[in-house]
Amino acid sequence: MARMQQFGNDLYTGKTSFPFVGRRRLWFLIAAILVIGAALVPLFRPIQLSIEFTGGSQFTVSGLSSPDQSLASDAVQTVVPDATARVTTVGDSAVRVQTDQMTNDETQDVSAALADAYGVSPSEVTASFIGATWGADVTRQSLWGLAIFLALTFLILALYFRTWKMSVAAIIGLVDVLIITVGVYALAGFEISPAAVIGFLTILSYSLYDTTVVFDKVRENTREDGEISGRTFGESVNLAANQTLIRSINTTVVAVLPVGAILFIGAIWLGARTLSDISLSIFVGTIVAAYSTLFVAVPLYALLREGEPVVKERDRRVVEARTRAGVPA
Repeated sequence: MARMQQFGNDLYTGKTSFPFVGRRRLWFLIAAILVIGAALVPLFRPIQLSIEFTGGSQFTVSGLSSPDQSLASDAVQTVVPDATARVTTVGDSAVRVQTDQMTNDETQDVSAALADAYGVSPSEVTASFIGATWGADVTRQSLWGLAIFLALTFLILALYFRTWKMSVAAIIGLVDVLIITVGVYALAGFEISPAAVIGFLTILSYSLYDTTVVFDKVRENTREDGEISGRTFGESVNLAANQTLIRSINTTVVAVLPVGAILFIGAIWLGARTLSDISLSIFVGTIVAAYSTLFVAVPLYALLREGEPVVKERDRRVVEARTRAGVPA
């Protein structure tokens, strides 16, 4: 504990420093590889949209002592051979079957086949239908929600920090988080459902919170730039990232532990698949958000500002003062 406290103190004073800004080309290269890789995942493993987005028929068989998923797939195939059935276990005594849109006759036949396959009363099988129009409305509203969130984020950050360049860096960091999270989601073979969309918006909010805290420290440090602090602009930005590093790690760990428990214990071990959609997106997104803030948003902001004439002149005077004092630049 004492070593960790000393490490945190050294990061805050600048005695120990991680080169977030100094090695930004490497971080940008890694970020580009991750984003491109995540964007290419759907080409090899297509993103699966849930029935709420695509529309279709859904059957739920309850009162089962042994919810064998293969029985449901076989029952659907006997009625509609060309149908694609997605079967999931709901708790310990139910099975959910989702298929493409079926006619009323096909729906009744599939319900009967499922009841026979599992040996339950027909009343234990419920059928519902989601139209393609409703699914299209859900998709459109989700995209509108994302667009409004990003627009408001840009505007609020620009007003709060009084510079649009922080907004640009933050938005690019948010997009980085979203693309990588969706890529991991597709790679894991999970369906994107309304619950997953809620999870995506949640981790964007977390990423925004983390970025705002770090940028607030960046603004505080850069106010002292020049002759007062003896630091260049990039050094002040890097110091701010290091000063908030331990806080970012602690916050991420605290957020990931309960979500990880829900994902691995609840969803995977105990079979509560209804929790997997939102828990996976939050679990992955929280980790990616912490990385994106420090390795993408922070060095990107430094890059955007270092070319300004005022900042360049201030940095030049700092370097000249160090040279006169015999301090290595």
